[in-house]
Amino acid sequence: MKKTALITGAARGIGNGIAYQLATEGYDIAILDVFAQEDVKDNVDRIIKTGADVLYFQGDLSKDESRKQFVESVVNHFGRIDVLVNNAGVGPKVRLDILETTEESFDFVLGINLKGTFFLTQTVANEMIRLKDKFEDCNPKIVNISSMSAYTSSTSRGEYCISKAGVSMVTKLFADRLAEHGINVYEIRPGIIYTPMTEVVRAKYDKLIAEGICPIKRWGYPEDIANVVSAFVSGKFAYSTGEVINVDGGFHIQRL
Repeated sequence: MKKTALITGAARGIGNGIAYQLATEGYDIAILDVFAQEDVKDNVDRIIKTGADVLYFQGDLSKDESRKQFVESVVNHFGRIDVLVNNAGVGPKVRLDILETTEESFDFVLGINLKGTFFLTQTVANEMIRLKDKFEDCNPKIVNISSMSAYTSSTSRGEYCISKAGVSMVTKLFADRLAEHGINVYEIRPGIIYTPMTEVVRAKYDKLIAEGICPIKRWGYPEDIANVVSAFVSGKFAYSTGEVINVDGGFHIQRL
């Protein structure tokens, strides 16, 4: 029986890159995303073409019903859960200074990025604990896709920064709690990654990259994140949990 990876927000962008990478490595793939499957058909089809069995679930990560139905569908379809990648995330619909931002925007961003991630992890972790002893080759892993915004101030999108800082604590909490069950939890902090989310500010980041905001002077790509996810779930980090890897071209280096 093939291993199964659950990936949120995998219809496009970083999540799609992760899903494709794991599919090429022999995983079956379960995707939770807000888009209708027909609207992202090309992205889903490229995963299917690897030979993976792909379960696509259209749902809202911020809603309890969607999260539970997704996990139930995965267990019924595949019978096992080996990897959870919490990738789904949104920015504010309108960037506003923190002196002006709205409660509605705060609730929208944290409802998906933080609350949704926390409670999906809770649900999946309980299933991992229940299922892991049924399969000799099952060594579950959880990978949270955070952001350099977990520690970098952006006062025009404070709710996003807060949500990603929260995801970092989610990583620590579950790494601590799940260690006794042999489930390792990791975090990746992407930097400036070329995705549909950053396309709208491409000119801004082109300029910043050219001026040296990152020691490695290029955009990051979904494949850069996917390669680190691949390493984390490979089992080669068996004695590490709660670990954070920055995939940001060196942005996190403090330099003069």
